[in-house]
Amino acid sequence: MRNETALFGDIQLNKKICNALLEMGFEEPSPIQAKTIPLVLEGHDVLGQAQTGTGKTAAFGIPTIERIDEKEKYVQALVITPTRELAIQVAEELNKIGKYMHIKTLPVYGGQMIERQIRALRAGAKVIVGTPGRLIDHINRGTVKLDKIKMLILDEADEMLDMGFIDDIREIMSHIDRENCQTLLFSATMPMQISKLAQSYMNNPQRVLISREHLTVPSIDQIYYETKNKFEGLCRVLDVDCTGKYIIFCRTKKGVDDLIAALEARGYLAGGLHGDMNQAQRQRVMKKYKKNQIDILAATDVAARGIDIEDISHVVNYDIPQDHESYVHRIGRTGRAGRSGIAITFIEPREYRQLRAIEKLIKHRLIRGYLPTSADVLELQKEAIKGKVVKILEENRYHDYHMIVADLTADGYDAYDIAAAAIKLAVEGLKKASEDDSDMEERLANSGGSPGMVRLFINIGRNKKIRPEDIVRCIASEADIPGSIIGSIDIYDKFTFVEVPKDVAERVIAVMDKNKLRGYKIAVEPAKKKV
Repeated sequence: MRNETALFGDIQLNKKICNALLEMGFEEPSPIQAKTIPLVLEGHDVLGQAQTGTGKTAAFGIPTIERIDEKEKYVQALVITPTRELAIQVAEELNKIGKYMHIKTLPVYGGQMIERQIRALRAGAKVIVGTPGRLIDHINRGTVKLDKIKMLILDEADEMLDMGFIDDIREIMSHIDRENCQTLLFSATMPMQISKLAQSYMNNPQRVLISREHLTVPSIDQIYYETKNKFEGLCRVLDVDCTGKYIIFCRTKKGVDDLIAALEARGYLAGGLHGDMNQAQRQRVMKKYKKNQIDILAATDVAARGIDIEDISHVVNYDIPQDHESYVHRIGRTGRAGRSGIAITFIEPREYRQLRAIEKLIKHRLIRGYLPTSADVLELQKEAIKGKVVKILEENRYHDYHMIVADLTADGYDAYDIAAAAIKLAVEGLKKASEDDSDMEERLANSGGSPGMVRLFINIGRNKKIRPEDIVRCIASEADIPGSIIGSIDIYDKFTFVEVPKDVAERVIAVMDKNKLRGYKIAVEPAKKKV
């Protein structure tokens, strides 16, 4: 039976892949995807020069999954990455793309028990994403066979060169039948050794270059807030700065629907736009927005493209965009016609590196903002809340709730506390606990740091002439924190321990791990508790 096809932008793909992409929030190809995917589907080798944050994983992942034969059980595609973190990230994305085609992608990397990986390989995987050292280990054991590989992808080739993996890559490639294998190579820069590797192993590669786009919107204040509860943070911003028109960008259609439902439940006047809405629904929402009957509009990138309104005061990236070009297009919707504008981006701690990548590509540093406290919001809302409560009291229709108050007072609760809790419930609703990474929380809690601090391990030390001021300067600059809050630093011959406050520890790890310190690539993780 022939597979049904559908369009992803102007690109024809298996309908199952398109369904997965829509679920992931990819409604239209990014520039690198639009340029790369057709070339790969035509069978060309591709040499791509693109930075992190441009959407390149999907650029090679989509055509790779498209070209996999679902019926064959052997490994058909290999992705080589420099780090285990990237291997896991790429494998997760490819598994999402191949979800409805039931194409399994398996990451293999050092630091995980090899026996577990061997069992997973025997269970069957059509795509492998691996780090060079662990791949060679599997090749030597005979647990990974590359003789039938028809697609090879080298991701972040310059990073692998910096980390000394070039010989390992050549060793891996020697086990692949180059005549029957399509090769894709992606690199942020193109040093001589990478160019030579491409010339040696690739067949007339087509070049794809994604240039850096520059901001031309100096009148826009660009702020970011770091929080583990984006919705709560958004509500606080809306409550404190309630004037003007907001457009809020979400990654997916479901994200728009969920956000609008949550905002309306809190009493905000909001409407949504996304691709599943018909023209009449869209026009109805836009009419309300233009007439100021609603002042908050949530939208996906694609749905927002037809909007031409000059008086948008705030653009909010509720979900951080997948590439810097989307960021530029989004924030360009405010600050028009000579007006000033505010662009707000919400990030979780693990997204800090993605934010830094966008900053580097747009050559602009965002201002770190601090969310208003509950007390700040309450002070602004106090009179309005009192007025609403007085109105309910005057209407005298609250007797059905007397029994709840009576039960609570009988249980020993103070009447003033009950009233305050009821108002808090009415204003804030029931908050769901955020789903933190429990493993990371546990590691941070058990790092052996001083009270309120997390002790971090850095795999570089005195033998590289590292000094305490180097560490303070690098962490303060990259993590955007004052150097004065960094705690004790213990430098040994080959490694270093440094303490940072608990509330910034995840961010420090996110930006420093695999970063460079005085030209040396480093690894940073929570230290193990002193025994």
